[in-house]
Amino acid sequence: MSIRRTLSKISRRVMSSDSDHKSTLDADPLSTQPHKAWDQRKVTQVATKVEPVPFDKEKPPGYVRFVCISDTHSRSERMTKVPDGDVLLHAGDFTDLGHLQKVKDFNTWLGTLPHPYKVVIAGNHDLTFDPKLMQEIRAGRRPMFWAVRDEEAETAKSLLTNCIYLEDSETNVMGLRIWGSPWQPWFYDWAFNEERGKPILDKWNLIPEGVDILMTHGPPVGHGDVTITGQHVGCVDLLNTIQKRVKPKYHVFGHIHEGYGITTDGTTTYINASVCTVRYQPVNPPIIFDLPTPEEAMKQLAKELDLD
Repeated sequence: MSIRRTLSKISRRVMSSDSDHKSTLDADPLSTQPHKAWDQRKVTQVATKVEPVPFDKEKPPGYVRFVCISDTHSRSERMTKVPDGDVLLHAGDFTDLGHLQKVKDFNTWLGTLPHPYKVVIAGNHDLTFDPKLMQEIRAGRRPMFWAVRDEEAETAKSLLTNCIYLEDSETNVMGLRIWGSPWQPWFYDWAFNEERGKPILDKWNLIPEGVDILMTHGPPVGHGDVTITGQHVGCVDLLNTIQKRVKPKYHVFGHIHEGYGITTDGTTTYINASVCTVRYQPVNPPIIFDLPTPEEAMKQLAKELDLD
């Protein structure tokens, strides 16, 4: 059998498996106790630290280079060098409060970058991207966010013309599937907040299986989620969704600035790409990774199976 015919059969089999299996999960009994949940899981689970890929490492032929950033908080222009790549991923909090002028500035900055593709999600600080929250602000129920009450939030998303904006949605870049979601467990009534348990799990149950890269604003429990107080605050149900159902190759997020870095559980690599530190200094460098295109992955699989 020829390699081409074999690869075609493998590809159809994988696609059929992905499309046929559509499951959801129930809320974890410890959804509301992330620190306790991780204390129990760390006995049998690993969160192994991973060293970042050097910016000057050559990209292998047939691979796609991803450049990950998050939590730039209107300080993008003060960042260290953004390395070249094929796809820029920004996991939210590109502004401090979502002021439309700051959104425009961010979009302009994106336009100066050479990456052919830029994929962006919102975060809890990008207030004007959350229509429900903006309604509450205008109704006077969120006085702490009064500064954005007069912003024309309906136009916020349309201002991002230099990127692909994802909100509980998917895009396909160079054959690789990327899903983006801005939600995170409740955090002082900022944007895209949901209560732990079923409310936040309903958002994670929207994530389809078979995605290669998952982007969320907040972290899962146990990976890049330890705050300055030493507490794990990541989402238990998000980790369950990743490990038991979706199983992406990479999960890119931010939100917890002090959790910056890379870990792996042996199946998924977790990247907290927060550029800003806990003191909002934009000094953490971008994080890069390379993934083979589907065609290249199939070629490698055929070679490993010694097919001809």
